[in-house]
Amino acid sequence: MKNKAAGRGPSLDISISRRHLLQGSAGIIGGSLLPAMPAFAADHAAIGTYPDGSSGSSVFIGIAVPRTGTYALQGEDELKGWQLAVEHINSGHELIKKISPKTTKGVLGKEVKFGVADSAAKPNEAVQAQQRFITENKAVLITGATSSAVAVASNKLAQREKVLYVSGISGSNDTTGKDCVRYGFRQNFYGQTAAAAIGPVLVKTFGKNKKAAYLTPDYTYGHTVTKSVQDYLATAGWTTTTNQVAPLGAPDYSSYLLNVANSGADVLINVNWGHDAVLSTQQAKQFGVLDKMKLVVPYQIPFIAPETKGLMQGVYAATDYWWTVEDKFPLAKMFNDAFDKKYGYKPEWGAENAYISFAHWARMVEEAGTFYPPDVIKTYEKGETLPSFVGDVHYRAEDHQCVRPVIIVRGKMEKDMKSKDDYWEVVEIVPGESLMQKPDAFGCHLGDYT
Repeated sequence: MKNKAAGRGPSLDISISRRHLLQGSAGIIGGSLLPAMPAFAADHAAIGTYPDGSSGSSVFIGIAVPRTGTYALQGEDELKGWQLAVEHINSGHELIKKISPKTTKGVLGKEVKFGVADSAAKPNEAVQAQQRFITENKAVLITGATSSAVAVASNKLAQREKVLYVSGISGSNDTTGKDCVRYGFRQNFYGQTAAAAIGPVLVKTFGKNKKAAYLTPDYTYGHTVTKSVQDYLATAGWTTTTNQVAPLGAPDYSSYLLNVANSGADVLINVNWGHDAVLSTQQAKQFGVLDKMKLVVPYQIPFIAPETKGLMQGVYAATDYWWTVEDKFPLAKMFNDAFDKKYGYKPEWGAENAYISFAHWARMVEEAGTFYPPDVIKTYEKGETLPSFVGDVHYRAEDHQCVRPVIIVRGKMEKDMKSKDDYWEVVEIVPGESLMQKPDAFGCHLGDYT
């Protein structure tokens, strides 16, 4: 399989090129087929893929995730989380039942099947794949992202086609801000909450009135994360000496890093993500930038620690999930154990986000008692308290953003690591409510239900 990280467990059962789709069935993984259930079509007019997509004994989910390109490693981790969730939903696993108590086997008794396409983190390719899943497979749910540009494009597709979308990894404020939609939901943290969580830590650690240089990827994720961090740090007198904006997948950061090195900054804030984060950090070390200034990663990928081979030691970062929170949250322990048993390594936060997003969707459908999209959406919008791997959470009705904590971590020194997966220590778990902007502050106006 392409881009599989060495030592990260067995190959996936599904391997798909960018231009080919292959239907996968977690029912095949899990065993026997589940009994057919009524379609619930009598009470509602047809909308989107309803009732056709849920009229048989199974329902279909379309997954478009990067399996090639700069975000491929994170895409594979994300995919494993979705696969495990579907397997657990179909088998009525104990962990799923703790999140969605009404789930027995399948969702409303229907086996969940799925298809996977390689989005390569490109919006057009993701949307084309999801459109095929909707048209040809009558998908009742679509998911995937890793690039916020993909998430924003998928939001628009979901609203147009009236098919639910739960984003994969997406850090842009815009996903549940100005580009929010009635049919889209996001579970993970994002630029605003990352900045509000890590900002106080940076001011406490480095002091007030510092000078910062930024490395920013040139799309919605990068721009909104950088602005959120700048806005927060400005309240403590921090200034920006330079903001170096590079295209996604840039192979060489030398010109950007030269400007950073000459900027007189005290701190380098690297907003890049995926392989771009790894490459830019490695090159920052080669150019001597990290000898001059401290490094901060405000929107972190845990993979960056082993990939950069020690450069994250002592570095502060904000993240969505780190496996050692299992000491505080029992459901995290259950998830970590199940994931490690299946894949041979501790889950990253992409897998955690993917699993929880599916588990929450299953709960909403079960609570609604139907796959009829407006009823499922309204169940999310009740704002009920839901279990997760980082404690109790809920979704805001106004923008469909999950209110959840942000994890602040610091890279462990090699001598302090207790295992091969022990790269980060959790410094603080910051409650989500206080980190979030008002629901309409970023321009969210949800569309219609029908």
